[in-house]
Amino acid sequence: MLRRYDYDLALLEMVLPDMEGYEVVRSIRAARIDTPAMVLSSLVRPQAKVKAFSAGADDYVTKPYDPTELAARMQAVVRRSKGYCEPTLRAGRLQLCLDSREVSVDGRAVHLTGKEYLILQLLLLRKGMVLTKDAFLNHLYGGMDEPEMKIIDVFICKLRKKLQQAGAENLITTVWGQGYMLKEDAVPRTMAVKSVAVPAAGRASSLTAL
Repeated sequence: MLRRYDYDLALLEMVLPDMEGYEVVRSIRAARIDTPAMVLSSLVRPQAKVKAFSAGADDYVTKPYDPTELAARMQAVVRRSKGYCEPTLRAGRLQLCLDSREVSVDGRAVHLTGKEYLILQLLLLRKGMVLTKDAFLNHLYGGMDEPEMKIIDVFICKLRKKLQQAGAENLITTVWGQGYMLKEDAVPRTMAVKSVAVPAAGRASSLTAL
């Protein structure tokens, strides 16, 4: 079907009745079919993910998964395949590079743990949307050996502190009873103000510039 039709995305199960999903991905890449391929699998071992990406998969989603996150990741893969998505996510003075996994504020590096990075990544990918603690747990642990939900509050607290120390304040908002959200239009809390003298009709008037 991928040989005959032009699809935006192929969503593949790894466990198939006649062959492994890895072989499907490898076959379509060998046939020079560049349709993006996302893998769904209950295998969470790093080796399984490496094997899928090596075969030519564009993303790997572990089961069980959150349907809304799956849809968002499918859209992201399609955007990237069509050249509509930059590898850098931004919010105000904050930026996150998906390729290098580097986070910075005004060009200064912010050092995050693996879990803090994944939380910030999900917040940026779903900027302006409220994310539940369940969504964070699934993103971090993929349904395997999940700790109690309160661990998300701990991660968010530490992440906020690091961002604040770097100069990016008030980015992550708590939506009581629902979860957390990264503001769509995140801006610094303080802005420098200066007066500029502008000649007008033979006299000087002052304008305030932000």
